[in-house]
Amino acid sequence: MGVTGSTGPVMDRDEVDRALARLGAEHEAIETSLLALQDHAGRRLLEGAELTGVTRERWTSTEASITLLWTYFDAYTDALRSARDIRARRRWSSREDLVELTELLNGDSVTVAGSASATANAPTLHGGPTKLSERYSLVTLVERMNELYATSLDMVVAADAVWSALPARIDLLAAELQRTRRLAHSVGVRPGEHPAGDDLERITRILTKLREQVISDPLAFWQAAEGSSAPGGGRPDTTVYDREARSLEEVRREIDAVLTVRQDAEKRIVKLRDILSRADRTLAEARTARGEVLAKIAATEVPVVGGPPTVLQEQLAAAAEYRRQAQWHRLSPLLESLEQKAEDELLRARESLTAVTAPLAVRAELRGRLDAYKAKVARHGFAEDALLVERYEKARRMLWSAPCDLRAAEQAVLRYQHAAAELLNGPRVPEQGVPEDDRRGPGA
Repeated sequence: MGVTGSTGPVMDRDEVDRALARLGAEHEAIETSLLALQDHAGRRLLEGAELTGVTRERWTSTEASITLLWTYFDAYTDALRSARDIRARRRWSSREDLVELTELLNGDSVTVAGSASATANAPTLHGGPTKLSERYSLVTLVERMNELYATSLDMVVAADAVWSALPARIDLLAAELQRTRRLAHSVGVRPGEHPAGDDLERITRILTKLREQVISDPLAFWQAAEGSSAPGGGRPDTTVYDREARSLEEVRREIDAVLTVRQDAEKRIVKLRDILSRADRTLAEARTARGEVLAKIAATEVPVVGGPPTVLQEQLAAAAEYRRQAQWHRLSPLLESLEQKAEDELLRARESLTAVTAPLAVRAELRGRLDAYKAKVARHGFAEDALLVERYEKARRMLWSAPCDLRAAEQAVLRYQHAAAELLNGPRVPEQGVPEDDRRGPGA
């Protein structure tokens, strides 16, 4: 460098040439970016759209920023052209030329009218009132253009990303919604008559409103990425869409269930009739068994057997009527409820039969045990033992008489078992719980 001027040391020819080459490359890159922004599909859509909400506010500011960008670029272009013209005057620039070039390339040599920055909502480089004109250095002007370009591109890319993602997905979901509505109508699922029909109406309203909002205010559905400084960093907010897509899937499953009912209704109704018939027969058997137990077993509590619930038969008749009238949406929940109730009723009937016949089962077990011990004693040659014969006959009379006292019969069988065990296993020992008179043999 040589002498010093108002902007610092005066640049030599090589420094000027290098600066002009660098500024020329920056000019070309900025022009390419501005033309790409001008041709961006998102920007063209924003220009022609009827915007609302936050998108309208930001687009007003962004339009002003883009206009200001071109104003700055034109001023930058003029300053660069002037510098190139001065450098082209002579092959070997004079000192006066180098001073002028240094001032132009390094100083606040670019003048921009203040009205350009005063465009509605356009951001300004410095705070405070707008001036009649502002002067910038080429470096400052490049920084300013980069800043405006980044904010403008961020807004355009965000809006375009939402428009590219959500409306098409909403349209696909709406088409699926229409197919589901037609299918629902074919099986009688209609608004006001079935919850699934009401859900379809609600989803239709929400999707229609959602599409309108996405078209007019796409930035309301944009989630910026935290910590990202790149233009367009973020993703579309699909929360509402995803929720309604899940709701439609749930409705579709309900409709599929109704369709399954339409296909299998007759078979399921026949099966229900069979289950309820088996439950009725089991209850009838339990009532008969209860009378037998009361006649044959004494001193025991026998549970009362209830009658078959008429409400299940009424619901089964209603199900058959729904099937005849093709009211599948009403038949579906009724069959599911009836199937569970019918199984519960059959289980209740079986439990009643088991509880009622329990004393007969106990008597049968005691009879079998008594005969089994008698056979065992006979195999060992003690069939004629007087005590065993006496106790066997006593237990047998109790078990084969009516009404049978189960408690006394059980004690009699236990006495016979103890006596048989003593004969089979060794000397007799006193038996716990057996009276002394019963332990003595005949003639004791």
